[in-house]
Amino acid sequence: MSAIGDVRFEDCLPARVIPHRIGQTHTPGDYWSATTGTLVGYESWLESKWMTLLDFDPDVVAFAGQPLTFHGIDTDGTWIHTPDIFARHDDGAVLLLDVKNPDAVTDLDVIQQADRTRRTCDQLGWDYGVFTEPDRQLWATASWLAGFRRPPLAGHEYLPRLLSLAQRPVRFGDLCSFCEIPELARPVLFHLCWRQEIVFDLTSPLQETTILHARNDSHAYHVTPQPGEPR
Repeated sequence: MSAIGDVRFEDCLPARVIPHRIGQTHTPGDYWSATTGTLVGYESWLESKWMTLLDFDPDVVAFAGQPLTFHGIDTDGTWIHTPDIFARHDDGAVLLLDVKNPDAVTDLDVIQQADRTRRTCDQLGWDYGVFTEPDRQLWATASWLAGFRRPPLAGHEYLPRLLSLAQRPVRFGDLCSFCEIPELARPVLFHLCWRQEIVFDLTSPLQETTILHARNDSHAYHVTPQPGEPR
């Protein structure tokens, strides 16, 4: 099993084809990742939210959907499971995610599946989490900033200036006003906030009065296994 840990699943084709059929209740699609510059298939809108949040995490260097399929056997019998998302961090560490509707996490089958997958990940040295709906304020902010995840074509000359000005805490509106064309600086600043090179309190709405500052690692947002997951 140790050899599995050496496989770059983020570069592999999906282990299963996501079904598309008339009348299905979930909404599959493709997410364009700024991290990898590729399209990543997702099975539901909820999965796409967590792909956005992984894309937002500066420590994540790659992620993939439907990355591998586990075939196992234990005292309860044989089991097969394809986790939803595989994420690789810049230090090589792996986070495997299963994304579930909040109403489903107490289902006994889901709990058993999560326990089996977690025990397998423990043997591989991988982190594992069952993720439901993200925090509403975090999602509101990240989804807005995701609209600026592509590098700016106009105003890119403001990138070093904004980073320099944010070395000390400064209000969002003031930081834009320090540039010759504030309207052009604003989307560039949103891009820097998306990249978390400039950070702020993600528990509150982003406003003109929000205090920004150039990032140090202690202020970056990271996706980690959620507390309260089924065990």
